[in-house]
Amino acid sequence: MAKSFTFELVSPERLLLSEEVEQVVIPGTEGEMTVMADHAPTMTSIKPGVITVVQAGGGREQFVVFGGFADITPDGCRLLAESATRIADLDPTDLARRIEEARAEMEGARDHETRTKAEEFLGQLTTLQGALLPA
Repeated sequence: MAKSFTFELVSPERLLLSEEVEQVVIPGTEGEMTVMADHAPTMTSIKPGVITVVQAGGGREQFVVFGGFADITPDGCRLLAESATRIADLDPTDLARRIEEARAEMEGARDHETRTKAEEFLGQLTTLQGALLPA
């Protein structure tokens, strides 16, 4: 049995999860990463995507996050999300609204840097939408 550690998923609205887990897969901006007990101290930004939590008892739970950052230490991981929800509670209308807002931000960008960031965020959201929702 793998060693467990404390994982907390926090959004501005509420604490979504705080429990002992065996591993967490998070969508870091540089790629997905798996966090386990005794992980090297790391801070990483999070892109829109799915977090998979493997609980100490072996169960799995998944959440959708829309950005944020994770603080990882050898004995725990705290993910502070800009917004997060359980996959089962995901509202397809909310995701479509976020995509339209990102598209409008991209189209209204006044400089190259802002447009590039908006394009990247829009791409992440549409990839997430394609992965989670049936066509």
